[in-house]
Amino acid sequence: MKKRDMLKFKKILEAQRDELLGNAQKTITGEIHLDPDDFPDEIDAASSEMNLAFLGRLRERERGLINKIQQALRKIEEGVYGECEACGEEISLKRIEARPVAELCIDCKAEQEALERRNA
Repeated sequence: MKKRDMLKFKKILEAQRDELLGNAQKTITGEIHLDPDDFPDEIDAASSEMNLAFLGRLRERERGLINKIQQALRKIEEGVYGECEACGEEISLKRIEARPVAELCIDCKAEQEALERRNA
């Protein structure tokens, strides 16, 4: 991959990471909270608790994505970003544009998904 492309994706990945970390910070600082005095009845409270649980699951997924972004940024620093972890071939630019944290080329990813479907 060209250095120019790596720098472009580095900026994209850093922006994604910063946005996700900002969302996590909002959760930590209490901008998202549950105050029982805000709800006149149990149904409203239950609905709010369900929304908070959903946000918790969403933050967990975001944490996984942050880890993948960090890994991609390390690969950029090492100069190996865009290489398939399975076969070592270069991942197509279209695939990386669609998913900057892609670890596998499209062929290896399709093979991995087919294996997962057979084992499920």
